[in-house]
Amino acid sequence: AIVVGNMMSGLLNGQENLGAHVAESIGMSGIPAVKVEAACGSGGAAVMWGAIGVISGVFRNVLVVGVEKMTDATNTEDQSSALATASDAETELSMGATFAALNAIIMRRYMYEHGLSEEDFSYLPILMHKNAIDVEHAQLRYKISLKDYLESPYVCEPLRLLDASPTGDGAAAVVIGEEGEVEIAGFGSSTDLVETFSRDLTELRAVRSAVREAMKMASIELNDLDIIQIHDAFSVIGYLCVEAIGVAERGKAHKFFESGDAERNGALPINPEGGLKARGHPVGATGVYQVAEIALQLMERAGSSQVEGARTGLSVNIGGTGSNVTAIVLRR
Repeated sequence: AIVVGNMMSGLLNGQENLGAHVAESIGMSGIPAVKVEAACGSGGAAVMWGAIGVISGVFRNVLVVGVEKMTDATNTEDQSSALATASDAETELSMGATFAALNAIIMRRYMYEHGLSEEDFSYLPILMHKNAIDVEHAQLRYKISLKDYLESPYVCEPLRLLDASPTGDGAAAVVIGEEGEVEIAGFGSSTDLVETFSRDLTELRAVRSAVREAMKMASIELNDLDIIQIHDAFSVIGYLCVEAIGVAERGKAHKFFESGDAERNGALPINPEGGLKARGHPVGATGVYQVAEIALQLMERAGSSQVEGARTGLSVNIGGTGSNVTAIVLRR
């Protein structure tokens, strides 16, 4: 079977029915093939449903493909409008809220509640760019400094350009089967209210729930993890993600990144290929990228980004501003 993770093909490319298209393009027309959509979390959801298909015994092997072609948008406005469909159409999108604006509001509230400055958000993007430099498939392969960060223009104050992941085209694929070098040891999925302002702006409850479910299924604890792929679409979401996982206390994520623990050679490496911020965020494909990157790490085939001795990894893929989350534990 084939499962395709994608968010915006209908909106930006005028094409749906991607399952049949992928099957046809690889000469496998006739087998079951579907598209899974969960906003920016489509890729992770596709991997989970592919795994369920194999674990249930319905399929022997499932090809999971994540794909997004964002540059087909004729202008930035069309692209922003497509991304904004991950929010609530009636109460947010119809009022002119963009995805960047919603995340800027989250960032402002987080700063207010925890007494943070804009500079405190620089640690994550600086590390992600550092990690991406020697990664061939990364989109932004250059270092940035604190000065670069503070001088980058506002997208929507206090959110700066260097807080945001880039848009772009991308695709990734994994094959899930009954046998393999890497095991999907656990997965969890959770949802929260789509309307951002109907919930706590500074807590990703669905991330916490999905991660707990995945780790329980895998029978592991946080200290068993060797690597984590977080959903750092914006710096503040990256911070909220590590806090929801339990890596950092609420309001202290910046201290975790500042300490060096998130480095490739740190206590718990985060996004060693550069994450959404610098590897890139082709939205519907991102969750599959995360799983593929962890699998390569566990097989010791990650090249220059290799985390020494990695045997267990966690990916967290988020749809919307935290409304649809899939967490996956991989183990060798």
